Amino acid sequence: MSALKHEFTWKIPAPPARVFAALTNAEDLQGWFAEHAEVEPRVGGAYRFWGKHTLGTPTAAGADGEITRFELGKAVAYTWRIEDRDSEVSFSIEADPENAEASIVKGEHSFAEAPAINRAKEMIDDLWRFNWGNFSAHLAGGKGKLLVDYGAKNPDVTLSIYIDAPPSAVFRTLIDPEKIQQWFGVAAAVDPRLGGAWHLKMEFEKDGQKVTSPPCKILDFVENERLAISWPDWRGDKTVPDQRVLWMLKPEGAGTRVEFVHDGFVRAVDVSDYPFGWGWFLSRITTVAEGKSLDAPAGHEQC
Repeated sequence: MSALKHEFTWKIPAPPARVFAALTNAEDLQGWFAEHAEVEPRVGGAYRFWGKHTLGTPTAAGADGEITRFELGKAVAYTWRIEDRDSEVSFSIEADPENAEASIVKGEHSFAEAPAINRAKEMIDDLWRFNWGNFSAHLAGGKGKLLVDYGAKNPDVTLSIYIDAPPSAVFRTLIDPEKIQQWFGVAAAVDPRLGGAWHLKMEFEKDGQKVTSPPCKILDFVENERLAISWPDWRGDKTVPDQRVLWMLKPEGAGTRVEFVHDGFVRAVDVSDYPFGWGWFLSRITTVAEGKSLDAPAGHEQC
């Protein structure tokens, strides 16, 4: 079995001292990373975390992480056993040269021997995409933070939002290609009927290869009430079953309550950064449906 190393860089709108605390303080860890945590801030000290929000460590008995590097305000590293494989996670922190109140965090998660599971590389990538979203939300005061239950048998993303527009305006925002382009940021094509295509025309690079997003298929279509589409694996892996994205619209006062569900994940870690991405897109859908202007969208890789 080959080694596995995942590297990432986070730009965080908080100074290095606050970022370091969030990575080494047990109370902070329980806010963005784990249900339970214990930290002894020294090399050789415990760095234990466990519970339903921790991949591979549901109970205290399996939490045996140890600090392997500790430089106050600058760096921390610790061991973590996942799927019967030992690994090490390391973080280094420095001030953002463009903003004294922000930080650049460089991280690495390495295995001498990769977990003997399907799509191990993607699992670790998705894990840290999710952690980044919660870490950022935690440091921003907690709004938008969503801790996944890694023991869930049917993991999903569920969000709810009120839009000050009638259901007909909201539904049109979901099926009109010009409006989809406004809130998603890429050209779209829609055949608005059950079984029709709902296609975001995106091209992006994945592992050095150009990937074109496949069309989604409309699975449920009730005008002004409900829209569901298939959601192929964003990495283009055809061995991964399609997921489902569902919008349910209900009148609420003069506006609309939108209940959003993204489900069909094979494993909880596959939820990745979808909760944060969909939260952002729902805010843009709200703006478009309400007839307001929005800023130019950032690029996004999903479907």
